[in-house]
Amino acid sequence: MTKKVSRRIFLKRSIQFSLFSLASSLFGYAYARKIEPILLDIVEHDILSTYLPPTFNGVKILQFSDTHLSDYYTLHQLDKLVETINEQKPDIVIFSGDLIDNFQTYKEADDVAPILKKIHAPLGKFSIYGNHDHGGYGTQKYRQIMEDADFRLLVDETVRISHSSGSSINVAGLDDFMLGKPKIEQTLESMNKQDFNLLLIHEPDIADRVKGYPIDLQLSGHSHGGQVQVPFYGPVITPPLGQKYVEGFYTIPHSSTRMKLYVNRGIGTVHVPCRFLCMPELTIFTLKQS
Repeated sequence: MTKKVSRRIFLKRSIQFSLFSLASSLFGYAYARKIEPILLDIVEHDILSTYLPPTFNGVKILQFSDTHLSDYYTLHQLDKLVETINEQKPDIVIFSGDLIDNFQTYKEADDVAPILKKIHAPLGKFSIYGNHDHGGYGTQKYRQIMEDADFRLLVDETVRISHSSGSSINVAGLDDFMLGKPKIEQTLESMNKQDFNLLLIHEPDIADRVKGYPIDLQLSGHSHGGQVQVPFYGPVITPPLGQKYVEGFYTIPHSSTRMKLYVNRGIGTVHVPCRFLCMPELTIFTLKQS
């Protein structure tokens, strides 16, 4: 026999459920706004390749991306991030774009280079343009910051990273695809199929346009991993050219079997200063000869 629920009990349960829902929402907002954006996930991966020179076996590449310096990600936080980067003892450091959120309104741009300059990477520090680096008339200012910080800014060019033994790998960087003037063919046509080739592009979805070249690993940012992820739904905030490949590793369809794409979730936030189930990320890749 079904037991009838009295009106009083029904109202009590409704109020309890409403209060629980409100408390959960407030906690969720507080976590997304105040807690997760200041956390840091250090992700480690091995990169296996038959094209890697033996002397590069064990070399560590560290990627960070999308700091979006602003009132929501401060110079103090950047300084702490640099300390963490140096603690990982990387051989190569990659910054894949979007250093300052808005160059027009950011007042502390002159203080950024001395902090980034403290990053130590014996085989080199490399960077590329993101769309926010060109935006707000930031093109020249970003270039100056990165050069003053001893980063090699790659704009449609390929350079060789040489080991003391004389062996080398290649790293190429393309200009931003939203606000720059990238030259794919001019930059990548000279890539040697027998070399280990690393490609830096801010927007990950461009992988579909470069898959015909002998690329071992494309490193991108831009998407922030969606910044907010909802269980059973996935990423919520995905920008143009960062909607197909959002976070982590991908094998690009119809590419050479050697090409992999990795999308870093970034450090800062954009549009809304929140992260949920999408922690800020440093990525460490250890090169290994297969």
